Parts: sequence; C-alpha cells; structure tokens
Amino acid sequence: MFVVDLDQRGSRRGTDQVPALLDRLRDVPALRAFERTVGDEVQGVLDDPDDVVRLVLGVLRAGGWSVGVGAGPVDEPLPASPREGSGAAFVLAREAVEAAKSRARPVSLAVRGAQPGAAADAEALLTLLAAVRARRTPAGWAVVDALDGLPDGTGTGGPDALARPRPAAAAPAQEDLAQAFGISQQAVSQRLRAALRAEEVALHPLAARLLTQAGG
Repeated sequence: MFVVDLDQRGSRRGTDQVPALLDRLRDVPALRAFERTVGDEVQGVLDDPDDVVRLVLGVLRAGGWSVGVGAGPVDEPLPASPREGSGAAFVLAREAVEAAKSRARPVSLAVRGAQPGAAADAEALLTLLAAVRARRTPAGWAVVDALDGLPDGTGTGGPDALARPRPAAAAPAQEDLAQAFGISQQAVSQRLRAALRAEEVALHPLAARLLTQAGG
C-alpha cells in the first residue's frame, strides 16, 4: 500500500493552495481519496504503483509541494478517511514528507518503505525523472502533452497535468502533431528528443516496480 503526503511549501507567506490541489486530485484513482489533514497538508492512499509514479511526477511538475511517499502495510480494515488510517505506511509517509522539506534536496521528494534499500532506489529514480522533466521547455511540454492526450497542451502544467495519459497505441502521429502546432515533423521530433520523453516513459515501469519492492 502507498500513502502519499503532500505539504505546501511556503504556505505561511502565500495563499492556501490546498483547495486547488484537491480539485486537481479528485480524479486520481486513489483507494482513499485525498483530503486535507492538518494545516496545509494533504494525504491519500493508493494501491497501484503506476498511479503513484504519475501522481508524484505530476505534483512535482506543478510545483509548490513537498512530496512524501510511504510504502508498506496499513492497518485493516482501512477507514473511510485517510486521516483516520494507521499502520507502517502512514508512519513512513510522515517521515518521508518531513525529509522532502530539506533544502539540501534537488527535488522536494522523499520515499520511505518497509524495505529501505528499495525505497532509496525508488526515490533516486523518481528524483532523476523529476529533474529531467523540470528541464523541459514550454514548447517541449506542449508537444509531450499533446502526444499524451492531455487537454492542457500548453506546457504549463495546468489542470490536466495529473491526468492519465492515453495509451501509446492511441497517440497521434507526428504528422498530425506537426499540423496542430504549425511546425515541421522534424521540429516535432527534435522537441521530443530534447524533452527525453521516450527515455522518461521507459523508466516509469521500473519506478513502479521499485515502489512495490519498497512496500515489502
């Protein structure tokens, strides 16, 4: 099981972003939907590691949040609200989000698990993926979003950045993307290569497997 804690960064100096985040998280396939816990923190429970990978990377792309993932068992039966949940995964998520707040981290992310070695590996890979995504230009994001079928399509990490991308088989041809953006197919290919989109997506399954191993 995976418990994800999200803590708004710099909340004392800015506006409360929790309502907007919860609105964006409402369609995430969580076992227990995300809720505000205390103050500016949000927590949810997931059972699919692929969804955890997509969620973590989407929230980090949006920016402004420290992300902690706890992988491990939970006490069952699981209550209706994650705020009432207990068990190792909840404790580990709390430890992770506190660690994620460190300014020494290149990315505001930490993973803690019942198997510490696998958790450290999952954290390292997710950090690398997030760093790669952070270097993408808006033009690169626009093409990636269009390829993934995300209606935002602006490269700004808008409301659809957390949505589940369409299957690869349903992705539009580069010719169609070129027409949509008014550029050449070569320019589309160049943007995708510069964005390292294929390399990133190829590593998502490995990140999911490491999260599963981290849970024990």
